[in-house]
Amino acid sequence: MSFLKKFFKDIVHDRDPEDDTIKVGGEKKPKFYGTVPPYPNFNASSDASTLQSAIESKEVDEDVIVAVLVKRCNEQRQKIKVVYEASTGQKLDEALQSVLRSDLEDISLALLMTPAHFDAYLLRRATKGWGTDENVLVEVLATRTNEEIREIKRVFKQEYEYELEDIIKDETSGDFTTALLSMLKANKDESMEVNKELAQKDAEVLFEATEHPEGINVSTIIDILTTRNGPQLSKTFHHYAATSDVKLPKALQMELSGDIEDCLIDVVKIAWNTPAFFAEKLHKALERHGTCEETLIRVLVSRSEVDLKKIVQEYRAMYDISLQEQILRDTKGHYETILLGLCGPH
Repeated sequence: MSFLKKFFKDIVHDRDPEDDTIKVGGEKKPKFYGTVPPYPNFNASSDASTLQSAIESKEVDEDVIVAVLVKRCNEQRQKIKVVYEASTGQKLDEALQSVLRSDLEDISLALLMTPAHFDAYLLRRATKGWGTDENVLVEVLATRTNEEIREIKRVFKQEYEYELEDIIKDETSGDFTTALLSMLKANKDESMEVNKELAQKDAEVLFEATEHPEGINVSTIIDILTTRNGPQLSKTFHHYAATSDVKLPKALQMELSGDIEDCLIDVVKIAWNTPAFFAEKLHKALERHGTCEETLIRVLVSRSEVDLKKIVQEYRAMYDISLQEQILRDTKGHYETILLGLCGPH
C-alpha cells in the first residue's frame, strides 16, 4: 500500500493520533518506541577492552564489534569512546575505520556519532559536491524536535565552520529555501494540544491558498505546515478533506512542481504518520535495483532510539512483509547482522 493510499484511507476513517505518553509519578512522559534501549549492567571499561581485543586480533572479530555496537544505546557508545581513547591513545572511530570496510564501516561509524553530529554530517553531505540531496534535507529538518534542530545548527557550525542557514541559502532556491529556513527556525508547536477552531481556520486558509485562481499561495502553506504540531495538522487535514473534493497531498501535486512539491508533500506525510513516512523510505531503498545503503543506514541509525519499533510495525502493515525479512533478502554478512540488530526482535 502506498503512503498516499494509506493517507486517504485513514482520512476517511477519521484516524486520530494516538497518545504516545505514559504517566510516571503523575507526570506525562513520552513512551519509548526505540529498538535499542540502554544495555543493562553496562560497563564502558569492559566494552572498550572487548572492542580493543576484537580490533587488534589477527583476524578482526567483526562478530564482537557488531554485538557491542548494536546492543548499546548512543549515550553508552559515547562513554565507550571516551574510555577507549583514554586507554589506547587512539580514537575508536579511527580504530574501526582502519579494520572495517564498505557498508559495515559506514554503519559502525554512524553509530558512534552523537545524534546531532550524525544529522549535521547528513546535512553537510546532502549539500556538498555536485547536486543537493533535497530529500535528505527535508527528512532531517522536518522530523527533528526544536531542541534537536538547535543542537544540529550548533554542531554544524562547530564541525564545518559555516552557518547551516547560509549553506541552505547557497545550495537551494525559491520556495524550497523558504520552507527549509522556516524549519530551521525551530519554532514549531510541540504540544499535543489540538485547537479545533484553528484547525478549521487553517483548513479554510489552505483551501484558499491551493484553489486561488491567480496561483497558489505557497508562503501561507509553508507557514501552516512547518509551525503546527502533528495532531493539530491531522485535524486540519480532516477539515480540508471535508471542504475540498481533492485531498491536500493531491492538491499540492496538482498545483506545485519540483522541490517544493516534494518537500510539502513529505511534510504532510510526516505530520500525518511519521513511522509510515519512514517505512515508505525504507521500502523504496530496499525495492530498487541495488539497495540504497545510505538510506538504510540513515533511517535505522537515526530512528533506533526514537520510533523504529513503530516503523517496523508500519512496514509490515503497508507491504505485507516484515522489514527484517526484506533485509535478509537484500543484504548479507555482518552488515546484515547489524541492520537486523537495530530492527529489534523479529
